Amino acid sequence: MARFAGKTVVVTGSGRNKGLGQGILQRFADEGGNCVVSDLTIGDEAEGVAAELRARGAKVATIACDVADAAQADALVAQTVATFGSIDVMVNNAGIGFMMKPLLEVEAADWSKVIAVNLSGAFFCTQAAARAMASAGKGGRIINIASQAAKTGFPHLAAYVSSKHGMVGLTRASAIELGSHGITVNAVCPNHVTTALGAEQNAYFSKLLGFASVEAYLANMAAKNPMGRPGLPSDTAAACAWLASDDAFYVTGEAINVAGGEEMH
Repeated sequence: MARFAGKTVVVTGSGRNKGLGQGILQRFADEGGNCVVSDLTIGDEAEGVAAELRARGAKVATIACDVADAAQADALVAQTVATFGSIDVMVNNAGIGFMMKPLLEVEAADWSKVIAVNLSGAFFCTQAAARAMASAGKGGRIINIASQAAKTGFPHLAAYVSSKHGMVGLTRASAIELGSHGITVNAVCPNHVTTALGAEQNAYFSKLLGFASVEAYLANMAAKNPMGRPGLPSDTAAACAWLASDDAFYVTGEAINVAGGEEMH
């Protein structure tokens, strides 16, 4: 299918090989979308992601962006519009999930950094994308990659859990204000997805919870899930593609679980 032919999709935090952002862009590339690979820096790994998307037939741009900097978020959108003529889908995927400490040991700098990237970054990119979409007058889609941690608390992840809960609030507030412009705003809440960053969580929590190995921890995680496995990038990508499609035009302000039944509220 080419549901997104002529549409331009920006995914922040998408410059890592086998990362969640790459998986999301792969789905849009396969359905005809123009793809913007964006990450804190654009090096060999990000260029490799871009090359793989081009091999799928997509037109691709690579744009560096520190989403915690409002000016860089504005520049990301401006450069996207200058390159492709529009921004139609903004996926706020950039995030920090590897600062794991007991609550009483979390330092102010660590707290501030996670909130700055995960929550403020989503706000700055939402604002920049919405301004461009509203100005163009064609509507648009904004999708926030939250987490199961947007619905449930987890130990040693106070800043991360707080930031992801905040993304759901941002989603709801943005949806109310942007609906009159034909812009929908939704969040996707995946359960654990073992990307490179997810692997760091696996190592940390397998030790914290007393498992003999990471493999034993992952086996226990799979056993607790009604579908028998943790999430894959393609699961989240499929939800993003649906939310960005015409079929989901009347869906906004939602925080959709993509968790194999592990999370149901």
